[in-house]
Amino acid sequence: MRRVLLIGSGEVGAKHAEAVTRTAGMGLVGVADPSPVVAPPAGVPLLARWETALETLTPDVVVVATPPGTALVAARAAARGGAAVLVEKPVTLDPTDLTPAPEDRRIFVAFQPHFAPGLAGLLAQAPTVRRASVTLVCRRDRAYYRSWRTRYATAGGVLHQQAIHGLALALRLLTPALITSCTAEVHRERRWAESEDRITATVAFADGALLTVDARVDSVDQQRRHEVTLHLDDGQHVHVRGRNLEAGLGDPLSAPGDLALRQAMYRALPAGDADLYHPSLFPLPQLRRTLEVIDRAYRTARNVSEAGTAA
Repeated sequence: MRRVLLIGSGEVGAKHAEAVTRTAGMGLVGVADPSPVVAPPAGVPLLARWETALETLTPDVVVVATPPGTALVAARAAARGGAAVLVEKPVTLDPTDLTPAPEDRRIFVAFQPHFAPGLAGLLAQAPTVRRASVTLVCRRDRAYYRSWRTRYATAGGVLHQQAIHGLALALRLLTPALITSCTAEVHRERRWAESEDRITATVAFADGALLTVDARVDSVDQQRRHEVTLHLDDGQHVHVRGRNLEAGLGDPLSAPGDLALRQAMYRALPAGDADLYHPSLFPLPQLRRTLEVIDRAYRTARNVSEAGTAA
């Protein structure tokens, strides 16, 4: 039985708590949060400080589900203690924070949609991708934007919070070349937070590869979806489909649910200092490139007013 500590008991932390308690071979031994939004499962102790929890509970696995301001510090501390660590995106908003550290080899980003059908084989094969497009259409209501999510400085934008699952997948398959150009537009109409309602971006790389993004969180009448289309070097197209990529390369009608994907992600975590990882696990060091692309998009983006003209 692997001992699991959960750091952070908000909306996302509660999902992890439920999933861990329903995963064979894993036991939730504690939750660390000074002000939990959701109470821990019955019988699971609540500790105010994650530092104390790491020291007293000696977990094998640590799941970090806190805002970017504390996520990376907690994750690295847990990894230095020998635990395998899953940390929720975006981990940090500053790519330079991900300057390599020895403990990073034990830290993985919690991208459970990357365990969708067929994606492990695709990632292991690593085909040459010349163009990738990421599409996100979802709805975030006013209640979503509260506390730390209100400000860009503490939560980032749509690319950090919602579209990052697809972006990280696409960028993992694109050749890691330098960015040569980036054009982007942000649309803010509801103004419920500093984050935008929609962002579109086109990023070109030195090797000729191209990444396009169209992500919106204000949709009312469109079908919810988060998808990635890959244009391979041999002319084939690969479509990763689903409300949040969960259908993978398979049939959307038989796509696994969030619980099953989270359980697959937990089971894939290596024990000890193993160097062989499941292809769908997303190593923390690879997140730096994703954050660099996101950062470039926002730094170069122009604001578009409600009338559709540049502000």
